[in-house]
Amino acid sequence: MIPGRGKGPSEKRTGYLFILPALILIFVIAMYPVAHSFWLSLYDVRLNDPAKSEAYTHYGVNVQLYAENFPFLLTSLKDEIEGAKGETRERLTKLKDRVERVNAAFREKSAFANRYDEVDERLLEGETVPEEERFIEVDRQQAQAAARELEKVEAELAGLKKSLKDPDRVIGLSKGLQDSLIEPNFVGLKYYKLYLQDGRMWASLENTFVFTVISVALELVLGLWIAVVLNREFIGRGLVRASVLIPWALPTAVAALMWKFLFDGQNGILAFLFEKIGLLPHMGVLLTTKFWSMFAVIFADVWKTTPFMTLLILAGLQTIPKNLYEAAEVDGASRIQQFFKITLPMLRNTLLVALLFRTLDAFRVFDLIYVLTGGGPANATETISVYAYKTMFAQLNFGAGSALAVIVFLFVALISMLFVKMLGKDLISDGGSK
Repeated sequence: MIPGRGKGPSEKRTGYLFILPALILIFVIAMYPVAHSFWLSLYDVRLNDPAKSEAYTHYGVNVQLYAENFPFLLTSLKDEIEGAKGETRERLTKLKDRVERVNAAFREKSAFANRYDEVDERLLEGETVPEEERFIEVDRQQAQAAARELEKVEAELAGLKKSLKDPDRVIGLSKGLQDSLIEPNFVGLKYYKLYLQDGRMWASLENTFVFTVISVALELVLGLWIAVVLNREFIGRGLVRASVLIPWALPTAVAALMWKFLFDGQNGILAFLFEKIGLLPHMGVLLTTKFWSMFAVIFADVWKTTPFMTLLILAGLQTIPKNLYEAAEVDGASRIQQFFKITLPMLRNTLLVALLFRTLDAFRVFDLIYVLTGGGPANATETISVYAYKTMFAQLNFGAGSALAVIVFLFVALISMLFVKMLGKDLISDGGSK
């Protein structure tokens, strides 16, 4: 390339080709799960509801569930009819006829009839029904008509409950047959609109920000102080450096369980000591009140992750040339002046990187709080990640939980862009001054 001229088009294309694999890898590893979560948040997916166990865009029938309920419901109705008398017998006969008409309407379609026979045969032989054979699309009007008929059947069976020999079985089979009918569960941005008005979501975000700001600030101050101390030469420095990293090396769940025992209101040693020195009004308040439970999780997090901050800052301190401090001493600068005029300015990039890592980690905190307090008491320490976990795995509401996961990602992305922008400006200013 001729000196003084920019890069040619061929060189730019070559450069793009070099970074293309990295971009694809970033998209697959980082963006695909986010895109999948966003897609899932557009549907009302609930694993505890057979009719909403997946994302459905068309009306259909869960053939396996239908085959597991229809024949037994028909048999149960026949048994009830044989033991019934008078008006009850007539009503049950009409209900049986309704169920048979629904089945006949479905079997008019050869595709449904063939699929049902295949699935029923697999079930009779004790085989697993493949995923692709469980669901079959049906006409919208037919599905809605069948749903209305089965709802009426269940309602009438509920009205006859006292007259039935085995009401729970008959009504349960009727409900199972209803659950086999699938309706589209696309809800669009419904969950995002709901969460904008959800007080619990905003409370969890507030808890997340409080936890993040206070814990990261304390870890920065303590980490900087410990790093400055460890950067000096003294006897046993290697042993001290190794021992400082022990809390960070412990698995978070193990550390959280340890702190849970230490903070216990009846037998916790640390809770007892805090009460004795006057820090706590009573040792039982540490994990049972809003303020002190947040204090407990922040205290545990600071103990756990301050060594990580120390390690990053210590690495930055060791890159500062010693001749700068020697020249400052010759000029008569005190230790405090050296710290603010040399150490902090030279550590700017290191501190920003350390803050970025710890802020993102603290904002996504889950295991520490989940093990230590479970988000309690009364959701006082529930962060957005804990709320998303409870929604997705405790309530099995994958649509709503995915929406919360996307919200977490948006905040993490915003924080990342803010720090990267700050780092970029600093690097540009450093490059221009050289």
